[in-house]
Amino acid sequence: MAQFDTIRTVGVGASAQIDAGLRAHMNKVYGLMSVAMLLTGAAAWAVAGLAVTTDPSSGMQIGAGEYLTSFGYALYASPLKWVVMFLPLVMVFAFGAVINRLSASAAQLFFYVYAAAMGLSLSSIFLVFTGTSIAQTFLVTAIAFAGLSLYGYTTKRDLSAFGSFLMMGLIGIVVASIVNIFLASSALAFAISIIGVLLFAGLTAYDTQNIKNTYIQHAAMGDREWLGKSAVMGALQLYLDFINLFMFLLQFMGNNRE
Repeated sequence: MAQFDTIRTVGVGASAQIDAGLRAHMNKVYGLMSVAMLLTGAAAWAVAGLAVTTDPSSGMQIGAGEYLTSFGYALYASPLKWVVMFLPLVMVFAFGAVINRLSASAAQLFFYVYAAAMGLSLSSIFLVFTGTSIAQTFLVTAIAFAGLSLYGYTTKRDLSAFGSFLMMGLIGIVVASIVNIFLASSALAFAISIIGVLLFAGLTAYDTQNIKNTYIQHAAMGDREWLGKSAVMGALQLYLDFINLFMFLLQFMGNNRE
């Protein structure tokens, strides 16, 4: 494997230094990801709270004794909903395009803004599913993610061979999800959810190993400029894996609000 070949080419002291740096790097990756998850959850909960009221004079009814506020109507029922829905997708492509021109601190700030935008986009789950089922799904996702990421970090099996397959699957899932927004097919949605869970389970392990291997390669070359921003990119990759795994699991585990 790439990381073991790299370590053998450097001295024992350098290897120990890389190992220590790798642990610090992965801690930073998981730390950035955790902060982003908190921002997403807080933004989603706050926005959902502002979007719903018990005042029947406010307008559209969404449940027993619950109505959308004017803010909620604009967010979920007006053409603005398309902007909210696709904003995270546009931002993540923009992030990839400008990352090389950003400083490490600017990249981190962009990541946090993106996490808040993702929270805005995901806020509607609080209008569809019960809070208990959302919390239960989050817990299951966290346990599954931890196990898959640990496997990706510790396994001696080279997972790079699955990279092309997983990327093709990811593109397919994105295209199918966009198409189903207009088709609204329950059968297609069910198939997408099953494939999505399997795909992002695999991506979690693959991305973790890739972050580890890439760090070792660049650390051995002394590429300090790259190392400054790589933790942010790694955190973004794992963050997206977690969010998508959570959303696909929610389709199975989430209980609809009455």
